[in-house]
Amino acid sequence: MKRILKWIAATILLALILSIFAGFIAYWRSTSECDRKTVPSNPMKAIVQCEYGSPDLLKFEDVEKPVPNDNQVLIKVRAASLNFIDAGLMRSPFLLRLMTGGLRKPKKTELGSDVAGQVEAIGKNVTQFKPGDEVFGLARPSLAEYVCARERALVIKPANVTFEQAGSVGLAGLTALQGLRTGKIQPGQRVLINGASGGVGTFAVQIAKSFGTEVTAVCSTSKVDLVRSIGADHVIDYTKEDFTKSEQRYDVIYDNVGNRSRAERSRILTPNGICVLAGIGGAGPHEGQLSRIGGGYKAFLASRFSRQKFQMYRTTTKQEDLAVLRDLMATGKVTPVIDRTYKLSETAEAMRYLEQGHARGKVVITVEQDEQASLSR
Repeated sequence: MKRILKWIAATILLALILSIFAGFIAYWRSTSECDRKTVPSNPMKAIVQCEYGSPDLLKFEDVEKPVPNDNQVLIKVRAASLNFIDAGLMRSPFLLRLMTGGLRKPKKTELGSDVAGQVEAIGKNVTQFKPGDEVFGLARPSLAEYVCARERALVIKPANVTFEQAGSVGLAGLTALQGLRTGKIQPGQRVLINGASGGVGTFAVQIAKSFGTEVTAVCSTSKVDLVRSIGADHVIDYTKEDFTKSEQRYDVIYDNVGNRSRAERSRILTPNGICVLAGIGGAGPHEGQLSRIGGGYKAFLASRFSRQKFQMYRTTTKQEDLAVLRDLMATGKVTPVIDRTYKLSETAEAMRYLEQGHARGKVVITVEQDEQASLSR
């Protein structure tokens, strides 16, 4: 028996050493598309990231214009927007690099997922769109003049919505909608949104109101008027009041920040309330990110044995949900909040602003028609 145990231990140790060695080799052999760069035969402008790090490393360069496959739509980009994930991929702490596959350098060198624009061409299997249609949704990498998207990741843009507004919806809008559904939101409920003034938060306030709920929004002093203007019934300025010490109880807490303990949030939940763990406090590196992630998992696991639930979820691309967001915008129930707009060539500056963590709503990147025409020449 001792021999067997020693053999098992030695085997595990050997496997561990080999894994570390393989990881070391993979790290130093990892390359990116920048290392294989060739002169594009059909160039377009795009934002390129050849190294992990700060926005200073983002480049505005010529890359090959994409060609749609049979199931894709080629979009002439008119607007895109920046999200938490873009800042994360740009800097990529080591654990994230393990998941994305680029250990030493980014495996994928282009960024962006939200898009709004005009259909330029379609694959032979595409049936929902035709050239000239104005669309919005999700596509990677969208910080470029052109991008290919899956047919099911797009919907037609409402005529009363600008490209800039539509280009801000994709990931943030889906995150808010799907998160509120995770909270089993119902008409007449009391809903608290912590972190109500950012990209996801401003969508969450308006979507929660569209469900017929009573919304309390938490934000800083400078953003109180903004949050009230988009429909919040009550606004708590967290610099003056601790919302976890209120006597009010909420059926749903949509938590974009994660800066409170499970006990503090449980205190203001109804006996069968749900706290949706939606974020860790915005883009860019900031203090306490890892502890907030860990605290979220602990709260989720602990609540399995409680009537009050702390729920985690993953945002997914669903055309039917994009259609819901489209209809909410078309009827005026949701109006995207845009803090600042930047040209495609100014993306590094836009990313620096996003990482400060003070954006009111979304930061949008535009590719104007006249700019696009001059860049393409």
